[in-house]
Amino acid sequence: MKIKIGMPAPAVVLKTKTASGIESVCLTRSVGKRRTVILFVPLAFTSVCSEEMCSVSQTLHAYDALNADVFAISVDNPFAQEAWKKSAGFSLTLLSDFNREAIKAYGVEDTNFLPEVLAFRGVAKRAAFVIGIDGSIEFVWVSDNPAVMPPFEAIHDLLSGLRH
Repeated sequence: MKIKIGMPAPAVVLKTKTASGIESVCLTRSVGKRRTVILFVPLAFTSVCSEEMCSVSQTLHAYDALNADVFAISVDNPFAQEAWKKSAGFSLTLLSDFNREAIKAYGVEDTNFLPEVLAFRGVAKRAAFVIGIDGSIEFVWVSDNPAVMPPFEAIHDLLSGLRH
């Protein structure tokens, strides 16, 4: 299914690795309280994904000030994500979509990732979504090119009320 602005956000539950162990996180857990920014990334330990996670981690305070939670999702298992997070030195919350439920629910499954090199099936396309306080999708951006970063300025403008 392709997600569009105005649609209800899928309430997918994913896993994250914390200091106290594996925890479940519902993508719509902040509905009624805060907005949620969801960033889909293809794979852990890749250069563009690491650059994106480090960059967003450095601006988490700005998202918090705009009343928004930020989650990054990849199909890697939570233990690999934890190692990636420690290795790259970022603080963003990573959610494991190992069972590919979120990439299917949000319509961002890449069926031929880097065909000339890897030709992997079932990873996420690089994508960004914003779930509004009311639980509806407010922003959608999906790229077929894994090297292209999301338009973070547009996301910030939306969250700060500069874009409708």
